Amino acid sequence: MKERKIILAEKEMPKQWYNIQADLPYPIQPPLNPVTRQPAGPDDLSAIFPMALIEQEVSSERWIDIPEEVLDIYSLWRPSPLYRAYSLEKALGTPAHIYYKHEGVSPPGSHKPNTAVAQAYYNKKAGIKRLSTETGAGQWGSALALACNYFGLECTVYMVKVSYQQKPYRRSLMETWGANVFASPTDLTESGRAMLARDPDSIGSLGLAISEAVEDAAGRPDTNYALGSVLNHVLLHQTIIGLECKEQLKLVNDYPDFVIACCGGGSNLAGISFPFLHDKFNDDKSLRVIAVEPKACPTLTKGTFTYDYGDVAKHTPLLMMYTLGHDFIPPGIHAGGLRYHGASPLVSQLCKDGFIEARAYGQEGVFEAAITFARTEGILPAPETAHAIKAAIDVALECKEAGAEKTILFNFSGHGHFDLTAYDDYLAGKIKDVEYPQELIDESIASLEKIS
Repeated sequence: MKERKIILAEKEMPKQWYNIQADLPYPIQPPLNPVTRQPAGPDDLSAIFPMALIEQEVSSERWIDIPEEVLDIYSLWRPSPLYRAYSLEKALGTPAHIYYKHEGVSPPGSHKPNTAVAQAYYNKKAGIKRLSTETGAGQWGSALALACNYFGLECTVYMVKVSYQQKPYRRSLMETWGANVFASPTDLTESGRAMLARDPDSIGSLGLAISEAVEDAAGRPDTNYALGSVLNHVLLHQTIIGLECKEQLKLVNDYPDFVIACCGGGSNLAGISFPFLHDKFNDDKSLRVIAVEPKACPTLTKGTFTYDYGDVAKHTPLLMMYTLGHDFIPPGIHAGGLRYHGASPLVSQLCKDGFIEARAYGQEGVFEAAITFARTEGILPAPETAHAIKAAIDVALECKEAGAEKTILFNFSGHGHFDLTAYDDYLAGKIKDVEYPQELIDESIASLEKIS
């Protein structure tokens, strides 16, 4: 039987994160203060972030040391395994080599603790006692709950209501690690109350949950806000994924032609792809990076590249990014982590400049791919992860048709053990493709404020 798992020795775990800002052809546009519309400085962000993270947000240093306290906790599950998907390759009849990085082995079952642990550490060092955050599917919320537990911080999570209802065991996991979890919109914040006044039956959105969490943090001096994606420092922390992949692939003398990940805010896509884009920028490596999103929330494929708020209530700085409009409320698909109106400024700029390409899929094909993967590789993927699997299968079949022996690497960003309701719905024929109407996207984008 062929060896399937490749693991680095603990001593080989990366000791630094990679900062792609050092290698961009030109800098991304700065965030803007939501009131003055001028570039946001440290003082604008210090009310909700510790200075160490603000410095990482704007840093142009290529390599940033990972603190020993963070590495100690990482060692509970890192290095995470890299698998060669031999069974999937055989089932597809493809000459392509398919590898997947299994981030689902972390305690919360996803890639999210790579940044949650780092953020909790820096906030603890800054004397913060409590963190507030949002979560969609619950992977980020459970990761931050775990991290806060390790560093003795209180944790409050505003969970998008549709996911709160769909994924009760994610809530249970967060509460087991000591977090307080509320279904967003709530009546605890002005942002939540305003939405409930407009729509008492609102299913919520990540943009709205962010508004509630930021409002919570800004209102208490002992509290900071933690974000699970989008911002530069969050993507920075995730690059340990791709850095490990590069070393693991060296052990089998292979290198990817395609790097694939699902994309909501952009953190797991950045985590696996940015270290390879380093090679593209510096060593002229030829590879394609593919971001995969749902047709129900097609930020990169149908959004517009402009300044927009990161949240519904306009509490956050304005970010230059692909957006569907901060008021956009996508349908309640099971892939709750991909229901975000915007995308990371770094991912957006790289997509606009052609270094990243984007694909959008309907839910029926995504779940069909998830079932294929589970029946060949034996691991149940989260609905978000299944989007990356769908693209990897499609690329592998394109390689088959062309007779091309290419190498495909994708990020298995989370397992689906808490998503069995979604699989129940799919197997019962209840999962249907949802494509957000173009006229509603146009309406949402048209309402965006013009920023000169």
